[in-house]
Amino acid sequence: MDAPERPTLDVASFSPAAARILDPKTPPALRQLAAKGVAPGVKPAEALALVVALAAPGSEGDAVAEAARRTLDAIPAPLFAGAVNKDLHPAVIDAIAPRYAKDAAAMEKLLALPQIDAATVAAAAAAASEAVCELIATNEQRLLEHPEIIERLYMNKATRMSTADRILELAVRNHVELHGIPAFREAAAAILHELIIEPQDEPTPDDVLFTETDAIAQAIALDPSIEDAYQLDEETGEERVDAKHVPLYAQLAQMTISQKIRRAMVGTASDRMILVRDRNKLVAQAVVRSPQIQESEIARISASRSVADDVLRIIATDREWTKSHPIKVNLVSNPRTPFVFAARLIQHLREHELKALARSKNVTGAVASAARQQLQRKGK
Repeated sequence: MDAPERPTLDVASFSPAAARILDPKTPPALRQLAAKGVAPGVKPAEALALVVALAAPGSEGDAVAEAARRTLDAIPAPLFAGAVNKDLHPAVIDAIAPRYAKDAAAMEKLLALPQIDAATVAAAAAAASEAVCELIATNEQRLLEHPEIIERLYMNKATRMSTADRILELAVRNHVELHGIPAFREAAAAILHELIIEPQDEPTPDDVLFTETDAIAQAIALDPSIEDAYQLDEETGEERVDAKHVPLYAQLAQMTISQKIRRAMVGTASDRMILVRDRNKLVAQAVVRSPQIQESEIARISASRSVADDVLRIIATDREWTKSHPIKVNLVSNPRTPFVFAARLIQHLREHELKALARSKNVTGAVASAARQQLQRKGK
């Protein structure tokens, strides 16, 4: 997800009184006062702009800069109240908005400013609390004009599920592509067949389900490098949900396709290792497009014989994942991998791996034959 360009502060436009304070030759006591938001002869909006300017990066160790940063981290209420008006520079709003991303009362005032930059709103949306996400999501015109805001809201786990569905459907209905949502195609296909709930003051049952599911998933803390949400039944050869993952499996089973796809995007490794085996291919494919997924998860998924061949195809055509030798071996050894992709990877395997494949009864005949042919080409 590319970050939109942020507004910058032009100190050349400052009033003479403010410009004097920025001059390093100004007495330190006066600059210290300005760093705290107190600037004689300067209006509140410009006084806050002075704090932002004095806190600029690259001045580490400077006592004035340190004081300005402390002020920004805890802006005095009178200064905030006086500064938030039509005179407040967009770059100043951009500097302070992330600090209020979880404060609905403050963000309501900032979002109402006509000069607020879309990049500022997008940055706030990424870190916003549920209440602030609701405020941002109400301005549909801004969402459509700046789709990156929809992307940030969707990928923010604090955004209500019903709100995520609503803004996604808004984009789809208006033919807006959301490149910042890795599984946008899958999510867009799913949302077309689901009921969209109108905005409500209180969370819906679906919102509660999503939040409760997250709490259960967070409590499990699966380590994908050594664990899976499934265990292999040695007698039947089938994969079964691990006992500690049964509650999470039950929660996910209650979700709509759209909800499952979003869990795949913003959820935990436990969510992904369950959802990648979902019968719906949109859900399963969304998992391997998740920005959260790790190589260790892909390695386990590529070895699983209960995942769909579409999922294995996505992995096999991903240049980053197929740089991993164990993933290459897993894909070739997995009978669910489409042969056209397995055949391309065989040439990268080592001699002992090819010999094992050539005599294995757990791979397709085509793969075993291709392994023998590769050995012959190597003269082995």
